[in-house]
Amino acid sequence: MTDHLSHGEKLVEINDVELCFETFGNPAHPAILLIDGATASMLWWEAELCEQIARGDRFVIRYDNRDTGRSTSYPPGRPGYTFTDLAGDALGILDALHVERAHIVCRSMSGGIGLVIGVDHPDRVESLTFVSTSTGEDGLPPPSDELTSGIPARPDPADSGAVVDFLVASAKACSGGSPYFDETATRALVERDVARTHDIAATLVNHYAMTFDGSSRDVASVKAPTLVVHGDHDPVLPLPHGRALRDALPGATLLVLEGAGHDLPKPLWDVFLPALLQHTGGGRP
Repeated sequence: MTDHLSHGEKLVEINDVELCFETFGNPAHPAILLIDGATASMLWWEAELCEQIARGDRFVIRYDNRDTGRSTSYPPGRPGYTFTDLAGDALGILDALHVERAHIVCRSMSGGIGLVIGVDHPDRVESLTFVSTSTGEDGLPPPSDELTSGIPARPDPADSGAVVDFLVASAKACSGGSPYFDETATRALVERDVARTHDIAATLVNHYAMTFDGSSRDVASVKAPTLVVHGDHDPVLPLPHGRALRDALPGATLLVLEGAGHDLPKPLWDVFLPALLQHTGGGRP
């Protein structure tokens, strides 16, 4: 099983920025690239989850987007990049690892990254998986009132304890009252994340301040086999967003995670993992 464990974090220069990535498993196996959403470093794709995917005969790649973790940061409120740039970073990670084609798994905001890659670079995509994301079309339900009331005011970035409390409270609110939310495990993850982040002030704001140029792509133009995964407790993008995405993508299938919010809780990995492995070509959970 040693070939299925982490190969350690590495830094690589891509597109004039420094990105941090980590791989799990055998590079000879089909590659799965995990991309997370706004403010989230690669740690939010938990190492244990990555190892379990790798044990299904997959080569798993996770990385820190710009302004998260150990990757390049920009001045708070002034991100020097767009969605298309972030999509280029994802492809640069694959290039650095000599991966010609990969299964792309995008969560939340990074669904826009997956859309750019899927439409503009179909030759690099074996399949797409969208977790907790949306088409963004008009008429879909807004975030719940409980989400808005559950997220506290943004903290002073210089107060790491307050930042941790803010991020834990935000994660809890985003769980939508899920019975699976684990506050102790979330706090431990957040503490590790804050400790390894170059500039937490930039992390808290810059993804929301960048140019979202990915919306110019038509979702229906995606040709790769697509799986949509969505929690039925999601307060950020309620379940109709997942259904709309499934309907907009030709041939897509929808996996509803019962009891999940805008997250992928550990008790539901035994539902998510077999679906992901089947979608990416079989294998054993």
